[in-house]
Amino acid sequence: MNRKFYNPNFDQTLEILRSQSFVASPSSEVAGGILVAKYGAGAVLRESGDLSAPVCIVVHPGALIAGKVAQLLDRGYQKFIKTSQFELPATASQLHAIHMFTEELKALTRTVDLYNESLGTTSDLYLYDRLQGREAEPPAAQRPWELAGGH
Repeated sequence: MNRKFYNPNFDQTLEILRSQSFVASPSSEVAGGILVAKYGAGAVLRESGDLSAPVCIVVHPGALIAGKVAQLLDRGYQKFIKTSQFELPATASQLHAIHMFTEELKALTRTVDLYNESLGTTSDLYLYDRLQGREAEPPAAQRPWELAGGH
C-alpha cells in the first residue's frame, strides 16, 4: 500500500503554527523572514525554496525581548540572555520556555531535531571565562634556508 505524505508549503506551515497558538509576524531582523513567537520565546523562519523542506530556521530560537530574538550565551557557570544592548542572567523559566518552544516549532515545521537538542536548551554562544586569553601565539615558522645568527 502506498502512503501519501502531506508536505505543506511555507504559507501552509505558517497556518499550522497559527492554529497551534503561535504568533507570526514579519521580522525586522531578517528581510523576508517571519518572526514566530510563543511562551515568550521566538525564532525567525524563512522560505527555503526546497520542496522537501519548505521552511528553514534563520534565527535560532531564543527569548523574545522587545520584539527581537535574543541569543542564549553560555559562560560555563551560567546561561545569559544577550541582546545588542544588554546581557542578563537567564532564569529557569526562560530556559524552559525556550526549550518547549523549540520542541513544538521543530515538530510542527518538520525540521531536523537533533538528539542533543532534545535533552535540554542549547546555547548560541559558548564563552567560558577560564579559557579567555589562553589563545597562545603560534611560534614563527622556521626557515632553514635563512642563516641564523648572521652567518
